Amino acid sequence: MPASIEALINSIYRSESRRVLATLIRLLKDFDIAEEALQDAFTAALHQWPIEGVPQNPRAWLVSTGRFKAIDQIRKRARMNTSWEDIAEKLGEELFSDDDHVDTHIEDDQLRLIFTCCHPGLAPEAQMALTLREVCGLTTEAIASAFLTTPSTLAQRIVRAKNKIRDAKIPYEIPARNELPERLDAVLHVIYLVFNEGYSASSGAELIRQELAQEAIRLGRLLAHLLPEAEVFGLLALMLIQDSRRHARVDNNGDLIRLEDQDRSLWNQQQIAEGSQLIQRALGSGQADIYCLQAAIAALHAEAPSFAETDWEEICGFYDLLLTRNPSPIIELNRAVAIAHRDGPTQGLALLDDLVTHNLLKDYHLLHAARAEFLSQLNQLDAAKTAYEKAIALTTQEPEIRFLRGKLQSLAGVR
Repeated sequence: MPASIEALINSIYRSESRRVLATLIRLLKDFDIAEEALQDAFTAALHQWPIEGVPQNPRAWLVSTGRFKAIDQIRKRARMNTSWEDIAEKLGEELFSDDDHVDTHIEDDQLRLIFTCCHPGLAPEAQMALTLREVCGLTTEAIASAFLTTPSTLAQRIVRAKNKIRDAKIPYEIPARNELPERLDAVLHVIYLVFNEGYSASSGAELIRQELAQEAIRLGRLLAHLLPEAEVFGLLALMLIQDSRRHARVDNNGDLIRLEDQDRSLWNQQQIAEGSQLIQRALGSGQADIYCLQAAIAALHAEAPSFAETDWEEICGFYDLLLTRNPSPIIELNRAVAIAHRDGPTQGLALLDDLVTHNLLKDYHLLHAARAEFLSQLNQLDAAKTAYEKAIALTTQEPEIRFLRGKLQSLAGVR
């Protein structure tokens, strides 16, 4: 096989496979069958494209091929198991009756799938896990890390959710407008988690998984078009502003660059402006939610001429408001860091130590990294060394490990 075609197929798999899967799930109405069909379609591409050439519309080709392969497999199963006969007959009848399905609906199929996965009949944890796995292709290990649970627990949760969708015949559709609000919180949270995994990968060799961040932004835009509400604008604004710093967050070696050390000329001003406009729309509605408040904090960072000129007073005020709206240890951690920049490391460290005392975030590496930074500033070097070592032990992302090791090594020369 020519290397160029193999590279193209690999590239298409990375960029298109989740969209193709979403459409196959809609057409085949079964997660597991659709996943098999996806793999069969890409296997067929590996064999056929080097001989027949790359199709004009690869995504549509993969959907059609996957659907044919699935129906063929279902018909074979029906010969051995009569329980498959009805499925085979129904899909066979539909095969030629909806030829325009391949490309006309494919753009919003992932959004349909998200709403299916976030059906109120599923437990909230299952909604998140299933969407991240099926819609976005995150590994079970990455999702488990995001949920602070074990991969085996996550796998069981995903299987139960699939079975519930199948047995309850949950429809694959975007709900009617009057049903959207009750489903929106879960959908927003899923998109938020997808973006976070792209913005700062939970593990691996790279800090940023740009394809996930861009996918989350694309889904956010789709949702904003479907439901132009304050909370949707807030989330889209947050993602746009955070992503605007992408090119300044790592150096040429892929090493992490802290916010205070970033070249702000590399920040995407167009995204910052778009995000700021969305924040104004959300705030103007009088219904600003937690995503809008986080976006407002991000905008204050993005609009500051320099790190030294950051308005920490206003940022702390937003964190205070955010903590009343959505109490959580992560927000407390971020607020403590902001207070440390405003009032000094002693105040920040006291707040972090309170989290430690209450056994909150004990396995979250960023808590220990923040403590190490404050302890270092206060010249408590032995305690800082211990905190850095703890943070490194809890980190599975290589750029963060290199950064934290560098900070730890720098302590050796400070006596």
